Amino acid sequence: MDTILSLIVDDVAIVSRDRFEIAQPGWISNYGYIRQFSVIIRYTIAQSQDIKILRNAERIISDRTAPPLYPHGGALVNRVLILTPVKDAIGGVPDYCDRLRSLTYPRELLSVGCLEGDSSDDTWPQLQEAIPALERDGFGRTTLLKRDFGYIIPAGAPRSAPSIQRERRSILARSRNHLLLGTLRDEEWVLWLDVDVIEYPRDIIERLLRLDKDILHPHCVIDYGGATFDLNAWRDRGRLHMDDLRSEGDLVELDAVGASMLLIRADLHRDGLIFPPFPYGVGHPVSREDQGEIESEGLGIMALDMGHRCWGLPNLEIRHGRW
Repeated sequence: MDTILSLIVDDVAIVSRDRFEIAQPGWISNYGYIRQFSVIIRYTIAQSQDIKILRNAERIISDRTAPPLYPHGGALVNRVLILTPVKDAIGGVPDYCDRLRSLTYPRELLSVGCLEGDSSDDTWPQLQEAIPALERDGFGRTTLLKRDFGYIIPAGAPRSAPSIQRERRSILARSRNHLLLGTLRDEEWVLWLDVDVIEYPRDIIERLLRLDKDILHPHCVIDYGGATFDLNAWRDRGRLHMDDLRSEGDLVELDAVGASMLLIRADLHRDGLIFPPFPYGVGHPVSREDQGEIESEGLGIMALDMGHRCWGLPNLEIRHGRW
């Protein structure tokens, strides 16, 4: 895949990446359909005297029912930007990078972005070494940002303390938005991934992309088969979480999502979908007790207002580290 992009439909087979870049630098179809490669096909066949190739390529270009392109074992060929906000994570950064290296999705289609802020340990210098190394290992590109917001969890308060969640998650929402705006380029998907998600299937990206949903959230737990850890994913005004929905099947509708691992079609972000750092949706019919929602839960409500559904995978579990 470093030098050849194969388009296999009938007897039209190979387009070189060199010609692809000349024809349309940095451009790949949003949805992976052959007809959206018309620019590169036309450029390639214009240099060919083969009438058979010309006619077949022109037929593909004009065929609005052309099938998706699946050269990677069933997953759409899309570029994915993995984004992770980081704070006080010096013990988790090496394993985080090792897990990324273990992914089976083609590395050249993966980019990684991290934003560190307000750490009291040496997370920042560790990231400065670890994240660029991913690019040297074949990842598409890496971006490392720093933004301090001046927020410190009160002494003696656990990170999960209810009394600090509104302020803590408001800062987290701002961190995610800064990271998104500082990194997103021409990727088709954004995968939000927390640094302390400690285990997930190596083919998780392929599994998520195959479902072709705009917003998709696996089930984040501490122990496989156990209770939901990421309680920001819910339905019925917060009364139903993913562990309540296992019996409904592998794919369920959600009103709000968590961002421990969250796949979002990048165009939704381009259209204005963010992580609200303020209460969003006060009085909304799916918000809880008319209080509005912030961060990833607010994103879920905002997505509904934009006409998009959130989806959960209660039987596809990923493991979070213990707090």
